[in-house]
Amino acid sequence: MRGAVLSPLPDGQYRYEMTAGPEGGAAAARTRYRRGEGARLREDILDAASRLFFEQGGAEGVTMRGVAAAAGVSPPAVYLHFADKDELIFAVCQGLFTQLDEAMESAAAGIDDPIEAMKARGRAYVRFGLDHPDHYRVLFMQAPGHQPHGYGPDEVKASAAFGHLLTNVAALLADPRLRDDIDAYELALDCWAHVHGLTSLLVSKPDFGWPDPEAMLDGHFDRLLAGLLRR
Repeated sequence: MRGAVLSPLPDGQYRYEMTAGPEGGAAAARTRYRRGEGARLREDILDAASRLFFEQGGAEGVTMRGVAAAAGVSPPAVYLHFADKDELIFAVCQGLFTQLDEAMESAAAGIDDPIEAMKARGRAYVRFGLDHPDHYRVLFMQAPGHQPHGYGPDEVKASAAFGHLLTNVAALLADPRLRDDIDAYELALDCWAHVHGLTSLLVSKPDFGWPDPEAMLDGHFDRLLAGLLRR
């Protein structure tokens, strides 16, 4: 097969025009992005990067050239939107945290009782992990050395998902039924530790014979919050 011809597009994007092979066959045409479609291109690149991210079990096996091929664009088109692989993987992780956050926010919407809102968020967290076990493993169950570069503790703490958890905890502690000597940050970590531990066990040991996950989660929060009530 003859080589691909790199062609600049009017808005600075690129495409490949695949030439016919020696037997007259032709490779599949790659997507051409027109002027003003940069946002669409960026999303297609992120979708391709996300697929490779989970197929490879993390960032190590992902390359910018591989992402370009999966998205049907040229490597220069990827670099127009992401300076390097670290920036691209960071965006993939941000997208996953956004999905998780949206699931929890949707579950708690319209619930005025902060205790019930916390339970609803926890159920949504567990469901997200069970519905997307590969995503969950890569985000939360990797060895420290295999975590995506540039998406460490500081980035997690700055995420909307963690911010909403802290907001929910603040509303919880404003409830007059609870003691006033409780540390909000520690309680937020207690809540996350529980839902993460439960989700991790359900993902890694699905055949263990667990009770209903939502019943387990509700029971934990009932016991946890019982210890926070005023005597």
